[in-house]
Amino acid sequence: MSPAPVRPVRLGVQVAQQHGTIGAIRDTVAKVEALGVDIVFDWDHFLPLSGEPNGPHFESWTLLAAWAEQTSTIQLGALVNCNSYRNPDLQADMARTIDHISGGRFIFGTGSGWFERDYAEYGYDFGTVGTRLDALAEALPRIEARWAKLNPPPLRDIPVLIGGGGEKKTLRIVAKHADIWHSFSSPPVLEHKLGVLAGWCDRVGRDIAEIEISTELRRRSVDEADELYALGARLFTIGVSGPRYDLAPVVDWLAWRDSKNAG
Repeated sequence: MSPAPVRPVRLGVQVAQQHGTIGAIRDTVAKVEALGVDIVFDWDHFLPLSGEPNGPHFESWTLLAAWAEQTSTIQLGALVNCNSYRNPDLQADMARTIDHISGGRFIFGTGSGWFERDYAEYGYDFGTVGTRLDALAEALPRIEARWAKLNPPPLRDIPVLIGGGGEKKTLRIVAKHADIWHSFSSPPVLEHKLGVLAGWCDRVGRDIAEIEISTELRRRSVDEADELYALGARLFTIGVSGPRYDLAPVVDWLAWRDSKNAG
């Protein structure tokens, strides 16, 4: 077995498209990049998740293409794309195109979907948790195969981030396909889930050390973040939302990131 990669701590900021103007979102992304954040994410929803349910909102993939053109150093992607909304081969082509626009900075974050109102409003079949996860498991090999066929191909092996913590299906999919696994786990839950993921990696012949562990910082203390770090988490994300995109917490967590990387 090869030695585990030495990973720096990275900070991702999810700039939610709800309740903000395009100008405010654009300015926030510019500030996030200037601060030195590693990754900027949006989310793949059509409607707000909090606040006024019919408030302003913008679409994910077209926004990511604009961010790819706007930025020059920061990586970018969705946290996460909903597999249900687009044909897998189309997803692969869209990802490849944004990868080229960005000069090789795109991360393909994906998941099975969960927000029923998105499905109802836009006419998608909601199905069940199981059918949506099965669809994701079927889609990822098609996406990977399409990347190999596209002309021109992606500029790099596009990193695949998979979100979710289901132990029977999601973590099996993570073991097979993910470069990054994202969850909202507390330290005790993360410790347990990592054990489950290690089991799935053993079954599929994968080294768990190949997978970057990502988790959410929202409402976390520094002590909790330290515990998550000790368990192996190296990508930490924090969300900001419109209409006022408050980046003060981002500045604080960047200082924490830098202290970890300096140690």
